[in-house]
Amino acid sequence: MARHEIVSPIPGVFYRRPDPDSDPFAAEGQLVTAADTVCLVEVMKSFHQVAAGAAGTLIEFLVENEDVVEAGQPVAVIEPTVIEAG
Repeated sequence: MARHEIVSPIPGVFYRRPDPDSDPFAAEGQLVTAADTVCLVEVMKSFHQVAAGAAGTLIEFLVENEDVVEAGQPVAVIEPTVIEAG
């Protein structure tokens, strides 16, 4: 199964946590659901939540916290969960 890239929906600044004193939304190696927020992208003091978009294991972030990102730029990669019929 192909890996799923989480992409930034807008240009702005990438954040892994909701505020400087909080834990990150998600960590590498963590299981996430498609609806889980994995990061924020901020533009002009407006913060946009970015969901995983697929269920699976977050295997890596492709950008660093507080990096500037472009719309459509991949920011993280998920290895989708394979559910076997039993």
